[in-house]
Amino acid sequence: MGCRGVRGAITVPENTPAAILNATRTLLTAIIAENGIAVEDLASVIFTATGDLDAVYPAVAAREMGWCQTPLLCMQEMAVTGSLARCVRVLAHWNTDQELEEIQHIYLGGARALRPDLEGGIP
Repeated sequence: MGCRGVRGAITVPENTPAAILNATRTLLTAIIAENGIAVEDLASVIFTATGDLDAVYPAVAAREMGWCQTPLLCMQEMAVTGSLARCVRVLAHWNTDQELEEIQHIYLGGARALRPDLEGGIP
C-alpha cells in the first residue's frame, strides 16, 4: 500500500467560524465521498487558509467530524498579489492502493478557478 495526496479547495463566503467550518466540512465530505476514503486510512491532513480567514482553524471541522486519530496541521498561506480570497485548501495524505489517475481532487465554489483542468465537480 502506498500513500497518495488528495487535494481540494473551497472558497468561504465570510470570515466567521460558522462559515469557515461549514465550508471545510463540505470540502472534506466531498473528498471522502468522491474517493471512497475511510478516515482510518488518512495518514495526515494539512489545511491552509488565506490570510483573510482567521476566525477559526479549519482543522476544527475535521475534529468535529470525528477525525480524532488523524494528525492535522493548519497553516496560513502566503499573501500573493491577485490570489484567490477567502480560500481553504486541503492536502490529505491517504494510505491506499488507488492508482494516481483514480484520485479525485475536489475544488468547490470559487476555488474551481484554481484547477480549470479538472472535469465536473460538486456544486
